[in-house]
Amino acid sequence: MQEEHNRFTRNEVWSLVPRTSEMNMIGTKWVCRNKMDEHGVITRNKARLVVKGYNQEKGIDYDETYAPVARLEVVRLLLAFSFIRGFKLFQMDVKSSF
Repeated sequence: MQEEHNRFTRNEVWSLVPRTSEMNMIGTKWVCRNKMDEHGVITRNKARLVVKGYNQEKGIDYDETYAPVARLEVVRLLLAFSFIRGFKLFQMDVKSSF
């Protein structure tokens, strides 16, 4: 949890502001998971701070949504295009996306 909080601070993606009567408070919660290897042994504990989105109203609390998830069709297209053009592709793991 501390690692996730440090990422928020380092990337400057949020700031604490005083509450006013016009503000609609949206709660958050920690989602914790255990990552396991192929033998079922816990290798890592992961924590993610998520917003309780069911309290939001479009146009009031947010204008648009974005999920950094690639569709399988797009990945196939990227691989085919890279092969035709002779590009090198590299894979990387992103711990936090903002």
